Amino acid sequence: MEIGVNGIWTMLAAILVLFMQCGFIMLEAGSTRMKNAGHVAGKTIFTVGIVSLVFWAVGYALIFGSQGGSLIGWGDYFGFNMMEVKEGSSVAPTVMFIFQLSFAAISMSVAWGGFAERAKLSAYLIFAVFFSAIVYPVIAHWIWGGGWLAEHGKQDFAGSTVVHLTGAMAALAATLLLKPRIGKYNKNGTPNDIPGHNQVFTTLGVMILWIGWFGFNAGSTITAGDGSFFGFIAVNTQLGAAAAAVAALIVSWMVTGKGDVVTMLNGALAGLVAITASCAFVEPWAAIVIGLVAGVIVFASMRFFEKLRIDDPIYALSAHGVAGVWGTLSNGFFATPELVEKVGVGKPGLLYGGGFEQLGVQALGIVDCGAFAFIVSYIILYVMKATIGIRVTEEEEMIGLDFSEHGSYGYPEQLKSPAAPQPGVLVKN
Repeated sequence: MEIGVNGIWTMLAAILVLFMQCGFIMLEAGSTRMKNAGHVAGKTIFTVGIVSLVFWAVGYALIFGSQGGSLIGWGDYFGFNMMEVKEGSSVAPTVMFIFQLSFAAISMSVAWGGFAERAKLSAYLIFAVFFSAIVYPVIAHWIWGGGWLAEHGKQDFAGSTVVHLTGAMAALAATLLLKPRIGKYNKNGTPNDIPGHNQVFTTLGVMILWIGWFGFNAGSTITAGDGSFFGFIAVNTQLGAAAAAVAALIVSWMVTGKGDVVTMLNGALAGLVAITASCAFVEPWAAIVIGLVAGVIVFASMRFFEKLRIDDPIYALSAHGVAGVWGTLSNGFFATPELVEKVGVGKPGLLYGGGFEQLGVQALGIVDCGAFAFIVSYIILYVMKATIGIRVTEEEEMIGLDFSEHGSYGYPEQLKSPAAPQPGVLVKN
């Protein structure tokens, strides 16, 4: 009976996490130009399909394989025995597989932020295979699959490092190799604003992600229990996101004189990412502090990357990368002895008499996981760039990826096909 209840709870959480892909579709499509909206939305479905197949074949086994060691999982490929429920299991393996698959797909969606508006469709296909088979599984095994960081007590309850930092480091590799979009920077290095075509879509996308995050964080309990613990995690999730959204809007208002909506939206995402690692380890007041800090640093980070001429259309590096670093480190400050004992991972944070040990473990995980994700992603993309190419031509980028990659526009009534131009009509951005 208990495994059945746990299965229902975890499957519901998995559905919520998979539903977050709808949020990414709205967020990324709304944050990019009209001529690329159909491409940005459609590639999400395409890549979720690729991730699902690769994760079934090898990804899950490389994380949780029964013959694994400290560095990588091994064995149980191609779906393993999904109908075999081992003694002592909290949830059926079929349910666990779907739950873990939904997380891998989210990390892949974060990575796509660095590809937006200039990458070939073939680049998505090939990189999705390698990311799902090599990059994500190795890091997930290190922390969640009994690997060497798990042995050190690395605390990452729902994936600030495993999911978000990993995806952001892949996005950074892509952004550096693809170079900025045409027209993003002037010759003197000053940036030009390239606004997304629909801020309402972007806002709705963030709200869908916010709702789905309850499956992300609260669902990571795997067991339903009496409902109190996953309810506690949900409260921390809500408070962290709320505090970050408010902080980001206020800081942008103070600095620029305007309450920037895009900054507020990225603040909400940063708060959700930051509280993901610590949601089961900290008290609600600490969740608010974590969110407030996330809201401030995401504003600073967005401006910092733009000054470095790193073109990040979806702000994945700030909302998922920098916030993921802060969220992971926050355990080293705020993890309480009681909650650490309940979760059974690591030690209390600095503010609760734990010294610097847990903070050091958290920092070690950030450096090693971030470096691995970036270096491996960079190598994969560099080889692709040198052989088949990863960026569309200048003409294709100007026309828009909807038409150049798919042959039609996502907004056919607003954009005219370059194959059949009408006199006096220009293709819009």
